[in-house]
Amino acid sequence: MNYEEATVAFERLFAHDMDDQEMRDFLLSMRLDEDTPVEAIAAAASVMRSHAIALPVDPELRPRLLDVVGTGGDKIGSFNISSTVAILCASAGAFVAKHGSRSVTSKSGSADMFESLGVRLDLSLEGSARMLEDTGFTFMFAQNHHPAMKFIMPVRRSIDEKTIFNVLGPLTNPASVQKTMLGVFSKAFVPKIAEALRINKATSAMVVCSKESMDELSISDVSYMARLLDGTITESLFDPQAYGIKKVPLSAIIGGDAGHNAAILQNIFTQRAEDAQRDIVLVNAAAALMVDGMARDMQEGLEMAREAIGSGKAIAKLKQIIAVSSKL
Repeated sequence: MNYEEATVAFERLFAHDMDDQEMRDFLLSMRLDEDTPVEAIAAAASVMRSHAIALPVDPELRPRLLDVVGTGGDKIGSFNISSTVAILCASAGAFVAKHGSRSVTSKSGSADMFESLGVRLDLSLEGSARMLEDTGFTFMFAQNHHPAMKFIMPVRRSIDEKTIFNVLGPLTNPASVQKTMLGVFSKAFVPKIAEALRINKATSAMVVCSKESMDELSISDVSYMARLLDGTITESLFDPQAYGIKKVPLSAIIGGDAGHNAAILQNIFTQRAEDAQRDIVLVNAAAALMVDGMARDMQEGLEMAREAIGSGKAIAKLKQIIAVSSKL
């Protein structure tokens, strides 16, 4: 299926121009594996985003927006690393439009943890855009932005296999971000998702997957990376030990429910966390700051992330986000 054919098919799906059986047959034909055409992924993401309720962002701010997000589905059970990184990047000066939902395969999705921290999930579109302008961060609760999913989700849930929808969420940010730090659950999708981002006009992105198939940069082993910049994709390996990061077992970054993961975030920002919890956030924040353009390389990104925590900027940003969201 080429881009144009996929666009027509997904337009029918999102316009609710398929009955349940046809929808199910179509989703089954869109199984997610190494043979899934990248053109189909890119077309599906473009159509899904076109049917989303967009965040009303100031046009001058839009090119600066960054998302830090993972597909989930790695079944490793880590704490909410991407969400912690998102706030840390905002504290360093990035404008982060974070897109996420409740838990599907873990004990705590990004929405669950932010809710536990006291960040409101029920902001109006205008309120969410205002929070982004005022704090450099906003959280867009996926179910508030993708109304077409209400009739697609019941059919999708009836299918046990992974479908193309398992990777669409991170590609369909309602603020139309052009800069994305994105983790996937299989190294086979690292170059594929990077190419889908390129097709859909992302200006800067990094797609990562660890050797253990975690949708983050790992500090337990090497990770696979695909860097998109200026229309060119470059693949490489990331070794945390090359940056002085101590290698640890995966068990060191396992999380729990929303309250537990919220406490880990707060401990990282107040310098009371375990070294491994802090370090995995630092390396992923460094990469995200590279994607944003604030850091020239991983080393500078690490220094910026450490400074944001050590100076108190990170915990101050968290408090600001909670306070502003409660008033909007």
